[in-house]
Amino acid sequence: MNEIYRGTGISKQAFHQWLDRTMIHYEEQEQLLPIIREIRKDHPMLSSREIYKKIHPQTMGRDRFEAFCFDHGFKIEIKKSKHKTTDGRGYLYFPNLLLTIDEFTYINQLWVSDITYFDIGDKTYYLIFIIDLFNREIVGYTASLTLRTEDTILPALKMALCNRNLGKITDLIFHSDGGGQYYCKEFLALTKEYGIKNSMGKTAFENPHAERVNGTIKNSYLIPYEPTDFKELEKMLKKAVYLYNNDKPHQSLNGYSPQEFLNLIDKGLLTKIWVVNKKKKVSKKEKVNIYIT
Repeated sequence: MNEIYRGTGISKQAFHQWLDRTMIHYEEQEQLLPIIREIRKDHPMLSSREIYKKIHPQTMGRDRFEAFCFDHGFKIEIKKSKHKTTDGRGYLYFPNLLLTIDEFTYINQLWVSDITYFDIGDKTYYLIFIIDLFNREIVGYTASLTLRTEDTILPALKMALCNRNLGKITDLIFHSDGGGQYYCKEFLALTKEYGIKNSMGKTAFENPHAERVNGTIKNSYLIPYEPTDFKELEKMLKKAVYLYNNDKPHQSLNGYSPQEFLNLIDKGLLTKIWVVNKKKKVSKKEKVNIYIT
């Protein structure tokens, strides 16, 4: 490598600085996709230029952002189009491990995660949640000013690992969509350190529980709370997660809150095995609905 550096006239330091900048650029691109999909779902006719003004990506100018949106199917068509903006092909970097398991019986076996956006006035912020599907508990979360990995999934995952006091484990599956924050080197280094198996779905149909938590926290808590700035958003998010975990009855948990449900399990007063319903053979054109019963 040193001979290559000398031959090209580029120093090793300059090359690695360029590589880091390039990785940050691609990382943000992949992180933008699920956010753009959600915005377009809420605002079906919002143009790419208007979306740009809304989220202000750090590594792309307006024209480049518009081209990026068009390349990924977000161009508004006046006539009926068969193109699906939820298509995640090309961005699945890990296999969907939910298609390989049949059931799980306790916490720390299956975590799911997703990222969403939250508007306050003309500013857009980002929320990320990690949910343990056994007791539906939000074990890690954060609010962020940016889509950078160090501001989103990393603090949320570190919180989850701390809250669950995990050592070096090997059986935990971490399932998400194809967002870029889930395959950046810092995130993968942390999951590797704890022996966590990375799993990804191609579409929101393969991560419905995380999508549902996004909607519940936003629509049932944060929007009614009406935070006026980012500091208030962080404070109210903490309150919302606490109430969701400790006070909110969950229909899927027989009316118990996540903490009540887990306490009953630990005391031997309740037994639960979640069955993962799946299609073992999936055609390329077939949508896969992953759900837990």
